[in-house]
Amino acid sequence: MSEQILIQPSTNTEKAEKARRSLEQARVCHERYLIRKDNNDLQEAITNYIDAVKYDPTIPETYYRLATLMWEQGQISINTAIDQCKTAVSLAPDNMNAHLYAGFFMQMAENYPEAVEEFKSAIKSGRLKSARPRLVLSQTLLQKINANQGSAADYMKFIYYFLSGSIMLAWDRPCLKMFYKRMSEDVSVFTYNTVGSFLEKFKLYDKAEKIYRQAVTDTNHAQLFYDKMGDLALKNNEIDLCLDCYRKVVESNPLNRDVLVKIATVLQTYYPDNTTEAIECYEKLLEFDIDTASIYYELGHLYLRREDKINSISAFKLALEKDSSNPYYNNSLAYAYSKAELYDDAIEHYQKAISLNPDNEWTSIVCQALGGIYAEVNGNMEAAVATYQAGIILNPQNYDLYISLGDIYMAEYDLDKAIKAYCDAILVNPEDYRGYSKAGIALYEKDYLEEALVAYHKAIELNPENAYAQNNLGILYLDGLCDAEEALEYFEAAIELNSSYTLAYFNAGRASQEMGFINDAANYYQTAIDLNKVTEELDEEDITSRLRKLFEV
Repeated sequence: MSEQILIQPSTNTEKAEKARRSLEQARVCHERYLIRKDNNDLQEAITNYIDAVKYDPTIPETYYRLATLMWEQGQISINTAIDQCKTAVSLAPDNMNAHLYAGFFMQMAENYPEAVEEFKSAIKSGRLKSARPRLVLSQTLLQKINANQGSAADYMKFIYYFLSGSIMLAWDRPCLKMFYKRMSEDVSVFTYNTVGSFLEKFKLYDKAEKIYRQAVTDTNHAQLFYDKMGDLALKNNEIDLCLDCYRKVVESNPLNRDVLVKIATVLQTYYPDNTTEAIECYEKLLEFDIDTASIYYELGHLYLRREDKINSISAFKLALEKDSSNPYYNNSLAYAYSKAELYDDAIEHYQKAISLNPDNEWTSIVCQALGGIYAEVNGNMEAAVATYQAGIILNPQNYDLYISLGDIYMAEYDLDKAIKAYCDAILVNPEDYRGYSKAGIALYEKDYLEEALVAYHKAIELNPENAYAQNNLGILYLDGLCDAEEALEYFEAAIELNSSYTLAYFNAGRASQEMGFINDAANYYQTAIDLNKVTEELDEEDITSRLRKLFEV
């Protein structure tokens, strides 16, 4: 028993000494971080504060300083930081800084009454050295006034605490010491920042960049000026330089959330194939536990771009776990499910997105996607038609919905309804060739030859590069008007536009045969046979039979 009594004081003394050393080292790193804003200093300060708590959990300073750094890093919430500061207050009720930091976080949480009380406690504890809590209290009162929660008395108190705090700075030596150390640095940063911004305003971008580069060398705020250089480079469309500058910021401070967002956005916009780095940025952003739903949403799209269907589904599901009633998340998850051929799940989430309907125009596009699954995958034409019609009701100007509805009717050979749907599409957008081209097919099938000719001529007028319209117009002239010469011109135009168009060669062969151009017809038929071995568009026996008949006596 006596041995234990002898050993215990020694152990406590050793721990107290370790706590003191850790706390001193933490203070040094913390001060360096406040001046240089280097993330390495931040991490080292946090580690040393934690060590100090482990060795001696009764030191109040470790709690409020650790709370400040961990909150700044995004590791804890405002409420957790407040709890940490309250622990410091409970350990040392007369500690000015403990009350000051507790009030600061309460102010951040917009809990003005409790913040004011904490600052008053700090003033009471600090007495003549209460400049900082007085100035911070004046700022809190001003915020309260600006938030329309203050009174005339609060305004008078603001003036009193601001003036008294300014006067009492003379007695607050720690504040003066830090103020002196930071003053020269702040003046330098302010000068470079002001001159650079002035040059930018007058579009003297090269000179502004030189100023910022000099500031990187001359100040301890390289992050700030690399960030400004990155913004300037982006403005000038110098994307490689922009990314290089942003990356330098992240090298110095991997937890700079704003710059991580900038890098991810630039990569997605200008380097869509560089999904790996963009994903890494978003994964780092998740560590902040801020806007996690939108981050998972962006990750889902990046995984889709990489054809990583499983991870894209997982990311969108995580986004929905955070915000289950978000229509855009439901739509994206549905799309990911459809890419993975999990159509029942896709239908469920498309339906949810449609029911939420944040915007009629957007929802009509979702109806089109859902209708496509009903028609092309499930073969449920009735459900597809109903979905397309619902989309048209939501947005009567959705051109593609009319086209899709017309295609359904054509598949069912309901020509009257198909023609009406395609004509409705033309009324919505008379400058899109697709409506005319599709209407031409339906009109020809309905034996409205003249109307079909008008439709195809308009389709070609709007898009002369449309090989299929050229070929189909040739068919109308050949089979409808028996004008092989006119038809051949359109078939040859189709071949010129698409040298692998098997059907156009076959039709050119038919037109040449009709005109008695045996050699030309033979060449066209033979080319059609050769291409058809790859495309398998036509019945090869039919082409071969036509080729043989050319040379029969």
